[in-house]
Amino acid sequence: MTFNTYGDKASPSLLLIPGLRVSYELFLPLIDILKDRFHIVAAGIDGFLLGKESAFTAVDDQAGQIIEYVQENLGGHLDCAYGLSLGGKILSRVLERREIVVDHAILDAAPLLPLPKWLADPLRYYQSLNVWTCYHWTGFWKWVFHSHYFDVLLDECRKVWSYGKGKAVRDGYKDVYTHKLESIQGSDIYYWYGTKEAFVAKPQARHLCALNPDTHVEVFPGMNHGQFLIDHPEEVAKRLEKFFAACRYVLRSRQT
Repeated sequence: MTFNTYGDKASPSLLLIPGLRVSYELFLPLIDILKDRFHIVAAGIDGFLLGKESAFTAVDDQAGQIIEYVQENLGGHLDCAYGLSLGGKILSRVLERREIVVDHAILDAAPLLPLPKWLADPLRYYQSLNVWTCYHWTGFWKWVFHSHYFDVLLDECRKVWSYGKGKAVRDGYKDVYTHKLESIQGSDIYYWYGTKEAFVAKPQARHLCALNPDTHVEVFPGMNHGQFLIDHPEEVAKRLEKFFAACRYVLRSRQT
């Protein structure tokens, strides 16, 4: 993994973990809004690193690298963490392992449940082909096959494809959709999803609430997968700044 940092290290810490087949640069508009108030760590997931060939390993390995980074660089503590899709799955595993403290965690449309075994393999090959077309096709064929995608996601797919290619996508989907979240630890956990992805996301939210009844579920009307982050980074920032206000209060209490 890679860890790109922004802002003053003395500020409350914010970890950002992107989804499968995209880079940390998806967060740059949000980072630009928050970098003066947070110490931001934007992770790059193996298999989807910009400018560097790599292979996706496993969700647990990615979680372990994050835990090690936080232990070595942030005293084993994060004020806030936000994971999108695969990033949310990785963050859920960080919380499940209970090796660092995370005060506030947002799992944005994180896949927390496995797929039926008969569906997992066909889906990962389909998704590999889907991402390949994002990288190679333009014009009419892009419209036919990817009219449901956001341009930002298409651009991200093209940016990282050549460094991990189809194997990274297939390996990522296989690991994500064959493991079930068994437990979770956290004092303030949020699950976000849009109404256009509710068919897939609702069971994940129910499972998380069963493990942690205090989970806060927020549903965004008219939004698709990752769209709230992409289209409204200023609104995401406002929600994170509420955590910042809480962190600042705690910091003042500690100092006195």
